[in-house]
Amino acid sequence: MPDHHSPLCRPRTPREISQLPPCPEVVSAASTRGVTQIVHFTTTKGAIGILAANAVKSRARLPEDSYLEYIYEPNTAFRKDTAWLDYVNLSIERINDWMFEASSRWHPSPGNPWVVLSFVPSILAHSGVVFATTNNIYQSCRRNEGILGFDALFSSLVPGRYGYVHTRADKSTAWPTDRQAEVLYPGELSCKCLQRIYVQHPESAETIEGTKAVLDLTKDIPVQHAPEVFE
Repeated sequence: MPDHHSPLCRPRTPREISQLPPCPEVVSAASTRGVTQIVHFTTTKGAIGILAANAVKSRARLPEDSYLEYIYEPNTAFRKDTAWLDYVNLSIERINDWMFEASSRWHPSPGNPWVVLSFVPSILAHSGVVFATTNNIYQSCRRNEGILGFDALFSSLVPGRYGYVHTRADKSTAWPTDRQAEVLYPGELSCKCLQRIYVQHPESAETIEGTKAVLDLTKDIPVQHAPEVFE
């Protein structure tokens, strides 16, 4: 495993990931910091597709499912981190506001409002999870697995976009030093780990509740109108 200074923690194959042990120490560290959720933003249609598939799929896996392919709207026009297309991009505790604003500009969707999916922190212990200190596309990004990777997200100084150095000033203990820090989850993330869905607009809650009823989900996932989550 590369050390926490290496920018080149490489993507692993599904076979490699299947042979890796889990990392429970990461969950203990997250709990100590007060981390309560791992989040992923998408559109209302995206959330419907995720519920139908019972998983958030990596961009590389989406075309495998014709239903998801039909309704899926990516958050960006293209991805620069092409080596990592088989990973799901997540954030710790709060969304990447810079990425959210960029995605909102790229495809404004008044008829397809945004939602945020909140997953349990225990997913951080799953095999093959990679932690990125800033947006995964930036040259300053440092990536690693396990406790070294997780702790690096909370370093006192973290280089970010355009060489800007982020500090811990005015940040909750649960927030990574750079808000653009990412959790890269391999392959697909099961909705068994989904703890709630936040919606930006009340009508999205009605749409998602209707979808839940049609799908007859075995797990009841609370839907909460929480516009502050999108700020």
